[in-house]
Amino acid sequence: MNSNISDAQLAANRANAAHSTGPRSSTGKRVVSLNAVKTGLTGNTVMLPKEDAALYTIHIEDYAAELQPVGIQERDLVQSIADLRWRLNRIPGLEASLNSHALATCANMYPELPEAESSFLIEIAVFNMNEKKLHNIHLHESRLARRREKELAELRALQQTRKAKEAEAREKEEEAKKARAAKSPQPAEVKTAAASSQNGFEFTNQAATPANPSTPKADTPETVKKTAA
Repeated sequence: MNSNISDAQLAANRANAAHSTGPRSSTGKRVVSLNAVKTGLTGNTVMLPKEDAALYTIHIEDYAAELQPVGIQERDLVQSIADLRWRLNRIPGLEASLNSHALATCANMYPELPEAESSFLIEIAVFNMNEKKLHNIHLHESRLARRREKELAELRALQQTRKAKEAEAREKEEEAKKARAAKSPQPAEVKTAAASSQNGFEFTNQAATPANPSTPKADTPETVKKTAA
C-alpha cells in the first residue's frame, strides 16, 4: 500500500471500486472474456489458441461416430460431452507445465546446501508455489467430470426412449401389414376368379351334386325297342 495516500482518499477509492461495473468498451469486455482461456477449463472457449483444430475436429467426429446421435437434442449433448472430455484431457498437461515452471523458478534455491537436502526443500517450494493453482484445477476437473457423467446419462435416457418408440412403431407397422394381408384374397382365389371371368364360367370348389336315381332317363332308341318287345 502507498503510505502517501490519505485515509480519506483510500476510502474514496474503495467506494469507487465498489460501484465499478467492469469494462464497458468492446475491447475491455473481450479481454475479460478471455481471462478463462488461460487454462481453458472454464468459459465459452473450448479450444486454446495453440491447440490443433484438426485434432479437435477428429475428436468430435469420433464421439459422434460412437454415440450415434439422432436429432438436435442428442447432437447437442454429444457435442457437449466431447467438449468436456477435451477440457479434461488438457488437465495433465496443465499440471506438468505448472510443475516445470515452478521447478525452473526454484531450481537455484539453497545453493549452499547439499544436493539431497536442497532437492527436498525445492520440492516443498514447488508444492507451495502450485498448491492453490493445482487445487483450483482439481476443483474444475471434478466439476467437469460430474457434468460429463450427467450429460452421458441424459443422452442414454433420450436414446433409450427414442429406440423404444421406434420399436413400437415398427411393431405396429408389422401388425398393420399382417391385417392387410389377411383381408386381401389369396393367390389361388385370385387365379380362379380371373379364369372364371375370362371363360364365362363360374368355378366352385364344392363337390358336384350326384344325379337323383328316381329321375327318369330320357327315351333312347334302345329303350324304345326293349319296350316294344
